[in-house]
Amino acid sequence: MNEIKIIGANVPNMPWQERPTDAKSWMPVWRYKENPIIDRNPVEGVARIFNSAVIPYNDSFIGVFRGEQTNGIPYIYFGRSKDAIHWEFDKDKISFVDENGEAFMPVYAYDPRLVQVEDVYYIIWCQDFYGAAIGMAKTTDFKVFTRIENPFLPFNRNAVLFPRKIHGNFMMLSRPSDSGHTPFGDIFLSESPDMIYWGKHRHVMGKSSEWWEALKIGGGAAPIETTEGWLLFYHGVTGTCNGYVYSIGGAILDIDNPSIVKYRCQNFLLTPETWYEERGFVPNVCFPCATIHDAQTGRIAVYYGAADSYVGLAFTTVEEVVSYIKENSVVREADSEIGRR
Repeated sequence: MNEIKIIGANVPNMPWQERPTDAKSWMPVWRYKENPIIDRNPVEGVARIFNSAVIPYNDSFIGVFRGEQTNGIPYIYFGRSKDAIHWEFDKDKISFVDENGEAFMPVYAYDPRLVQVEDVYYIIWCQDFYGAAIGMAKTTDFKVFTRIENPFLPFNRNAVLFPRKIHGNFMMLSRPSDSGHTPFGDIFLSESPDMIYWGKHRHVMGKSSEWWEALKIGGGAAPIETTEGWLLFYHGVTGTCNGYVYSIGGAILDIDNPSIVKYRCQNFLLTPETWYEERGFVPNVCFPCATIHDAQTGRIAVYYGAADSYVGLAFTTVEEVVSYIKENSVVREADSEIGRR
C-alpha cells in the first residue's frame, strides 16, 4: 500500500498536538485540548471572531478574521501569530481599495478564506452585491488589499479558491443560494483564465441522505493537494426542531478534474459536541474555513468557527483522514459524473 502524502510546502513550525488519550480512537480528527483559541471580545469594538482563515507567512502566520462588530455588522480583520494559536489583531478592519488605490469598502463582509496562488494572496468572502454574493481582493504584501471583480452574480456563498491553477486556469468552488439563510445548496466548480471572467461551471456534489448533511453543504477550507486527489474539508447542515446543525465532512476530488468526486465520507469528521460548539450566538456549529498542513510529516491543523462565537482548532494527518474517507466512502451518481448537463 502506497503512503498517502501531501503535495506542497513544508511547514515545520505549524501547530500540533498529539491525539489525546481520551479521544475516540476510531475518529481521524481530534480537538485541540485548549480550545477555543479565540474567545469573545478579542479586540475593541469586536464582540466575536469566528469562521476565519489563516496561512503560513514567512516564519510565522497571518490570518483574515470574521469580526462581528458590537453593532452586529461583520467585517474582515487582520491578525498575526507566531504559533498560529495565540493571535494579535489590528484594531481597525482591513481597508480595501480599488484598482486606482481609492477606498472601496464592502457594505459588510464575512466568512473569509485566504489562499495563495503563485505569488499572490487572495481573500474571498461573502458580501452584499445587491444580494448575498462573493467578494474578492488580492495582496502581495498584506499592506495593500486591492478589490477585484466579483466572480458571480447574487446569490452565492462559500467560495473557496484552489491553491494552484489546473490546466492553466484558476479554479474555485462556490455554493449558489438564495437571498435568505439558504435552506438548500450544492457545491459547484467554476474556472477562470484571469480571475475576472468565470465560467465552465460544473456541479461537484450535493446534500446526501446522511442526517448530518441532509439539508445543504458548502465548501470549507482550500483543498489540499495529495497523492490521492484534492482533500476537501466541507460543512454539512441538517435541520432540527431547534435549528440548523453544522458539521465537518470530508471528500477527495479528482486531481485533474475536481468536479468529479472520487471518495466522499458518509460520516462526519467533526460535529458539535463541546460547550464552545454547542453554546454560543448561533449554537451547534462547526464551520471549517482553513487548514495549515506540512508536506513532510503529513500533519494537518483544521481551523473552524464554533457556534458563531469562537475559533476552534482540530488536528489530523493526511494518512489518517484520507484513509478514513476512503474506508467510509459512499459516492453517488451526481458526485462521480463530470457535473455538466
